[in-house]
Amino acid sequence: MKRGNWAREPQVLHHESRAGAIKVARLIELGVPSRTAYRRCVPGGPWQRPLPGIVLLNNGHPTRRQLVEAALLYAGEGAIVTGAEACRRHGLTHLPDDSSVHLLIPEGHRINSSDYVLIERTIHLPQPTMRDGVPLAPLVRAVLDICRRLRDFDLVRALLAEAVQRGRADPYRIQAELENGCQRGTAVPRDVLRSILRGARSVAEGDAMRVWERTGLPPFEWNVELRDDAGRYIATPDGWCGEVGLAWEIDSYDFHFARKHYSDTIERNSRYNNACITLVQTLPTKLRSDPQAVAKELIAAYHTAAARPRPTVHTITPAP
Repeated sequence: MKRGNWAREPQVLHHESRAGAIKVARLIELGVPSRTAYRRCVPGGPWQRPLPGIVLLNNGHPTRRQLVEAALLYAGEGAIVTGAEACRRHGLTHLPDDSSVHLLIPEGHRINSSDYVLIERTIHLPQPTMRDGVPLAPLVRAVLDICRRLRDFDLVRALLAEAVQRGRADPYRIQAELENGCQRGTAVPRDVLRSILRGARSVAEGDAMRVWERTGLPPFEWNVELRDDAGRYIATPDGWCGEVGLAWEIDSYDFHFARKHYSDTIERNSRYNNACITLVQTLPTKLRSDPQAVAKELIAAYHTAAARPRPTVHTITPAP
């Protein structure tokens, strides 16, 4: 394009951009002098410069897509989106308030973090998954890349629990990634993963394990399937004390069922009753707000169950 034609045909610049983001070097190739490009990015000008060497061809509030595309252009070939942004695009919702764009780049690249862009060089660059033209780190890697930077235990638990609970990430793949990847910042996710591998499939169940431990009662089994003598399915309680036939359900709308499935819960409780199983139901909020009261309730239920004949129930432990 001849020098000056870009002003008469601005659509050509937009066609060459990525959602309106473009390198200054590419603008120069298209006939826009570098001085002109930067002058148009001054306050009040028609363009803006979100990152060094990168221009947005508008002066309004950048969209999230524009910020991501600008970050990828800034980082260069081979950059992959990871962390919170990648998790969001993979469909997770229990994320910290993080507006940064975390990028993985090959070890040999010499690009540094700038403004909202967090650059991480790595020799373990994963094969990206493309979503809407954006290269994303696989979910397991993206989850751990954000967890390694969090110090809030509850945030890490919520994030890992959602990934596992929705079937998006296998806990053993998470464990392998922890073992083989960068070891910096892995103490908290390792601790959380231990409870997940023991059977906790939600944040609430992790809390439940700690409450049960403080009761001094015999060990619980977690997430085992219960069937009667005829092989009929009863339920899969969050916790099960087979010694006396005591089931514990952490009834959380977030992780177990929607409100429209309330009738399913009633039917489940009827199956417990018909099998003569003592049932304790606990809301996740109570596990946090009054764990001592929950522990007392469990102890009382245990003694009630122990005073009755043990129900004839068989357990099936699910495959990991």
